[in-house]
Amino acid sequence: MAWDFSTELEFETTLQWVRSFVDEEIIPMDLVIEAEDPTQAQFDALLEPLKEKVKERGLWAMHLPPQDGGEGIGLLKLALIHEILGRSSCGPDVFGNQAPDSGNAELIAVGANEEQREKWLYPLVKGDLRSSFAMTEPHNSGSDPTGLQTRCVQEDDEWVINGHKWFASNASVADIMIVMVVTDPDAAPHQRAAMVIIPTDTQGVNIVRDVGTMHHPEYHGDDHKMHRHGGHSEVLFENCRVPLGNMIGKPGEGFILAQKRLGGGRIHHCMRMIGRCKRAFEMMTERAVSRVTRGKPLAQHQMVQDMIAESYAEIESARLLVMRAGWNMDHYGHSSEQALTDIAMTKFWVPRVLLNVVDRAIQVHGALGYTTDLPLEGMYRLARAMRLADGADEVHKQTVCRKLLKHVDPVEGWPSEYVPDARKAAREKYGELIAVVMANY
Repeated sequence: MAWDFSTELEFETTLQWVRSFVDEEIIPMDLVIEAEDPTQAQFDALLEPLKEKVKERGLWAMHLPPQDGGEGIGLLKLALIHEILGRSSCGPDVFGNQAPDSGNAELIAVGANEEQREKWLYPLVKGDLRSSFAMTEPHNSGSDPTGLQTRCVQEDDEWVINGHKWFASNASVADIMIVMVVTDPDAAPHQRAAMVIIPTDTQGVNIVRDVGTMHHPEYHGDDHKMHRHGGHSEVLFENCRVPLGNMIGKPGEGFILAQKRLGGGRIHHCMRMIGRCKRAFEMMTERAVSRVTRGKPLAQHQMVQDMIAESYAEIESARLLVMRAGWNMDHYGHSSEQALTDIAMTKFWVPRVLLNVVDRAIQVHGALGYTTDLPLEGMYRLARAMRLADGADEVHKQTVCRKLLKHVDPVEGWPSEYVPDARKAAREKYGELIAVVMANY
């Protein structure tokens, strides 16, 4: 298989514009937002002029094809753009590709009928709606969705939902939630669930709180809800009723839709993490050549040289892995064996690389790197979260291993050709040739 990561020369012009736009306009806005801590409405208003510039360039919602309301540039090109967007906190928002809205839009695009697309997909892609994705439950393993208990029962022309969710991304500021629910607990494990869209103002939706995390340790306000997106909410559904038309797909198709949603979301996260890796690396190298200790720049100390070399090698290898995953998804589809293996491998590998690189960058900066004066500490907390978000590392490792071993057959009469004891069989096979060569050369 030959992977081709080349793009048209014209696309480099686009990348150059994105680089300049991120460094000159979006990253400064990151600093403003960090200092001002705006409400959701203020946050949206601050970003609106930047969003308009992106739309004028035809780069809005690039993760979706034109028929779904996006620009549809393909995942390989999306990877190249997103490694630039990942340098900033607000970059994905400015380009209409922020989590969880991007993944939710992909789910709706795949499973919804035209009425549902008109009602939710197109407004979501335009930025007129904000969404949440609710799958994880506090009393069930998030790595094993077959154990979900939130129930969805049909009563006349309505679905009635009862259950308890948490880590529902952005639920406290969302307009709609896509909720994974159990429609038939007696069905086969992967045919029990469905996806239902629930407006957050529906009676019976009780958003209890935004759960404090390492990335967002504090609540904002007495109502225990984040002022702006990024929170992970705990939600109770208590006799919550929605029309039958709010189910995306059919009962039992929840797992299929979840995989379609999570696959795209996982690769988007990894694309952006490469951008954060590169920004941390730039900070590390700048510090190394600028800071003098013991009579010479840090860059001339061997231990710092080791950190820089290790980081560069890890970033470049991770970047190639992300590019290959994007290429395979473009050419074979999101659900192909090639793509699923690469998505899982990328998802557990890239967060580890980001953690390593940011940790080294903090070390090279010394005590300054540990402070909030630099973005490194925030990058580190985010990187740690990504080892859990969209599936724990261990789950993705199991996926990779299962797919790799699927095509390996056991060998009867072990040992195999790889074991030294097999030399006897090899000598018997080539005995005559060996005798001639050894006697005449």
